[in-house]
Amino acid sequence: MTPEMWDRLSAFRDEAIARGLPADDVERWLATARPCATLRRDGDGDGNRPVVGQFGGPLLLPAETPDPATPFVASIDLAALPADATDLPLPPDGHLLLFAFPETDDDPEAMGSVVYVPAGTAVAERDRHAWNPFEFEDNEAMFEAFPQGPLRATTDVSLPYHGAVPSSEGPGVVPFPGHPRSEELAKVWERMQADNPTRAHLQIGGYADEEAVYTDPVADAVARAVRAAEAGRWEGPVSADVSDWVLLADWPAGIDGGWESATVHWVIQREDLTARRFDRAFTSVFWNP
Repeated sequence: MTPEMWDRLSAFRDEAIARGLPADDVERWLATARPCATLRRDGDGDGNRPVVGQFGGPLLLPAETPDPATPFVASIDLAALPADATDLPLPPDGHLLLFAFPETDDDPEAMGSVVYVPAGTAVAERDRHAWNPFEFEDNEAMFEAFPQGPLRATTDVSLPYHGAVPSSEGPGVVPFPGHPRSEELAKVWERMQADNPTRAHLQIGGYADEEAVYTDPVADAVARAVRAAEAGRWEGPVSADVSDWVLLADWPAGIDGGWESATVHWVIQREDLTARRFDRAFTSVFWNP
């Protein structure tokens, strides 16, 4: 991890111990830390950080790639992303394109997609509005409010925002296995994060967060993917074991007009990520209208 990451973890250690949490519990919690990359627009952070992608912009896709069924969010230049920014086995180059509709309902289906365009692939510009063939005005207004502009990367570190996991013995939740003070520790991290700019950023890797987080949003996304596969709305195979999945990207949309609380989670099975089958990523949304 970078010196900046260690500084943030040291600050967390000091804050947690100052709040009366036992040092041994704090150290075990620190061992769960994961590196991640925070991507923010120009003006939201240090302008000297490298540009690694863009919110919005032209939609450039290979000819054989169908028009995505959800709006275009952002593109990420993997060659520009710092090599040690995450612990994910991402390709060293090419572009990741992220798509999402930042709402959700009771239907078990993916609310977005991911397209990987390898370096050197011929692309052509597509209609960014093709996902809305009936030109619904509310949907179009939402899309027009998506953030736009270059994204600059900061290497960062992530600790869990959730302090509980589903119980293996029936309904309900329990603390993290091996971490009896997990809920208190997660709250310390959440309070510290409140001082950081979070509106309309992208996070690559790390732990997932959302407006009202209690259990792991990745676990919720996995459960939704399993239901979608069972309903024939998403193609398997799908593992129900959360340890087989990772968070690819997180986006707290922060869109005015009803989507201020929406958070998009792009998750992917580890074996699909290693094989670069990004079309197998599943998109889940937390939305509190």
